[in-house]
Amino acid sequence: MSVALPFTKYEGLGNDFVVVEVSLAEAQSFDVGFASRLCDRRRGVGADGVLVVSPPAAPGHLARMRVINADGSVPEMCGNGLRCVALHLARQRGASALE
Repeated sequence: MSVALPFTKYEGLGNDFVVVEVSLAEAQSFDVGFASRLCDRRRGVGADGVLVVSPPAAPGHLARMRVINADGSVPEMCGNGLRCVALHLARQRGASALE
């Protein structure tokens, strides 16, 4: 079965990431196994991790980020991933919308 999933790929200080935008509900249930398959450098897109971007859970925030490493682990934070998501949001929504 194929799945159509729009994505963008970014590189931040040597790490590369697949960035996907999903709904808040989809972000919580995003399959870590699927993320690992996406990160496979021979059969997938190839990346160090997947950055799942969703709408904010709290007012006054722009977005929410969930990091899934290539091995399926889910860290609390990823600085290089955060850099990539900030650039992604600036490009997708316009830098003036981020101010």
